[in-house]
Amino acid sequence: MRIQRALARAGVASRRGAEELVAAGRVTINGEVARTGQSVDPAHDVILVDGKPVAAPREQHVWIVLNKPAGVLTSRPDGTGRRTVFDLVRDIPGLTYVGRLDYMTEGVLLLTTDGDAAHALTHPSRQVERRYIATVRGDAEGAALQAERGVTLEDGVVRPKDVTVRNLRRGVWELALTIREGKTHEVRRLCEALGLEVLGLLRTRFGPVELGDLPGGGTRPVLSRERRAIDAIVASGRAERGEGSGRAERGEGSGRAERGEGGGRAEPGEGPPVTGRSGGHPPAGRSRPRPRS
Repeated sequence: MRIQRALARAGVASRRGAEELVAAGRVTINGEVARTGQSVDPAHDVILVDGKPVAAPREQHVWIVLNKPAGVLTSRPDGTGRRTVFDLVRDIPGLTYVGRLDYMTEGVLLLTTDGDAAHALTHPSRQVERRYIATVRGDAEGAALQAERGVTLEDGVVRPKDVTVRNLRRGVWELALTIREGKTHEVRRLCEALGLEVLGLLRTRFGPVELGDLPGGGTRPVLSRERRAIDAIVASGRAERGEGSGRAERGEGSGRAERGEGGGRAEPGEGPPVTGRSGGHPPAGRSRPRPRS
């Protein structure tokens, strides 16, 4: 793997911070000053930062499920004093987040020391499902009809796998939807395009991992069945690339923001997508089942 990736996985610094350390000549590999992008084997090469050894990444990876509260950054500490998800979990070298949740979005966030798996779970080719429940104000029933047809945003079409609505009180609705694209601020931008005001947003599922009754700010280990499902997703990606059980060098997957994940293409047989709000309304008497959470 690349030296900057090895440093990031060992918890020395973020990927960008690791690149800066290398560029400053503060990193050596087997006694030689490291070069940006240089390949290393952390299990065999002697890597030093400012003369101090860097521990090799653990083989037994840690997996944590966090119920991220609103008002917490999905980021490494940035020196501003704002709380981040790493303030809510124990200090583990190499721990990174799997995708991001917006600052004000709550719910399931996975953290792991397995950077390869983190990349696989957020790669657009995996189409890993995310389930959200948004509390919104506006014509949620009409918006749900439009969403089912697909909505074109500036970075592609979003067509939720399923959409359900439930009235909470006058003018306020619960909109539950499952998406697979993982675009930046996707649900909030989708709601805005549909003319809905988002009052709150909660992610209740990421892939095989359910939020359940985990309290806000609470953590739990990934369950055995969830881990098997995650391993299957990762293995399927390797099989498609013909990697077998070996590893290939990947890009900056660890903790990658869900930005730039393509997908979102219109599927055949479901009608044309719409752009923004088209003023559609559901037929009279239309009702939708209560979403599961």
